[in-house]
Amino acid sequence: MSHNSILFDRIRYANCWEDADILLEGLSPEAGSRILSIGSGGDNSLALLTTDPALVVAADVNVNQLHLIELKKVCFRLLEREETLSFLGFQASNSRIETYQKIRAGLPAESQSYWENHLPWIEKGVVHQGKFEKYFQTFSRKLVPLIHAKSVVRGLFSKKSDEEQCQFYHKRWNTFRWKLFFKIFFSKAVMGRLGRHPSLMKEVKVPVARFIFERAERHLSTVRAQSNYILYYGLNGDFGEHLPRYLQEGHYEKIRQNIDRLVVKQGWIQNVAQANPPFQYMNLSNIFEYMSSTQFTEVTPLLMNALDSGGKVAYWNLMVPRKLSDHFPHEFQYCKCESERLTEKDKGFFYLSFNLDLKL
Repeated sequence: MSHNSILFDRIRYANCWEDADILLEGLSPEAGSRILSIGSGGDNSLALLTTDPALVVAADVNVNQLHLIELKKVCFRLLEREETLSFLGFQASNSRIETYQKIRAGLPAESQSYWENHLPWIEKGVVHQGKFEKYFQTFSRKLVPLIHAKSVVRGLFSKKSDEEQCQFYHKRWNTFRWKLFFKIFFSKAVMGRLGRHPSLMKEVKVPVARFIFERAERHLSTVRAQSNYILYYGLNGDFGEHLPRYLQEGHYEKIRQNIDRLVVKQGWIQNVAQANPPFQYMNLSNIFEYMSSTQFTEVTPLLMNALDSGGKVAYWNLMVPRKLSDHFPHEFQYCKCESERLTEKDKGFFYLSFNLDLKL
């Protein structure tokens, strides 16, 4: 995978769109552990700090993502929770630049320079400025109003029983327009142009729109949809009252206490792993999705060498089914029951599976 194959000229993900709740439940890290985590928007690396680790290394090849994580880190260090919610963009604010001036000295020099050049993003709320967030916003602001009235969108999230949710989905939500616009907007072509970079989808062999539609249908017809911040953002372009784990009231202070145990490293995950061993746990997001079979079999041993025996790896498959235990059966044991149980309640409903593997 060459550096030229993906564009790293901007923040691609201002948030993590993987469910931190099932990640932490699946990994269940022991206090004092060393954890390797894909950086992305930083949310899940921050959430891992609630487990009292000795160290969380957040790695990303895209330096822009690391500047974002540093900005979120300094919020925990210097701001109260309500200030952080307003500053990052979860709540309305007219004073984000003022807040930035208050915390800027706490940033590393390179990150400070980066944000000085991107103050408009801060002013608008950084959690809305990633390329993938813009993709969601286009869907929620341009297409959703053509499909459903606001009252119907609100109705999807209103409290009701499983049976009532299922009826609502089939009778009110799943219209001809919903099916049509969904399948156009979430096609491989449109997603490649507006959402993910096309080079990240070259291993995908399934019909993308149909796959995501079927996953969405299963989720939207259950009560779990009512409190899902990922789904809410996709349909509304903001978070409303729904927050990711790292910003929930019960977790903020614990993360603040441990914030200096989170360090960021630029580079491919396997190189960062080799340079900073050993680890007992790894959060690998859905990186295997982007690799050819050859790259997968080359990268895995490098990660494996940095993981202690008995160590646990968590990762998602979206549209490319690829499990460590299938390719390296003598080194990894697939935690089948736990993986399937957690997949069933994954707020990232579009993922094929959430996987846990144990290193033998």
